[in-house]
Amino acid sequence: MRNMLLIPLMASLLAVSACVTINIYFPAAEAEKAADKIIDDVWQIKKGEQPPATPADTPAPTK
Repeated sequence: MRNMLLIPLMASLLAVSACVTINIYFPAAEAEKAADKIIDDVWQIKKGEQPPATPADTPAPTK
């Protein structure tokens, strides 16, 4: 009889623990600063050095 009560109890505890959600919110300004820092680290742009040309900077081919 005791085992018969233990199984539903354990199943309900498992179901309740599976429904936990953790939300993490990042302030937009701090996230933007962090993204800018990462981009700068990746590009490693030094003073006076030109960044690589982007597709918008390159002229369109003429026929």
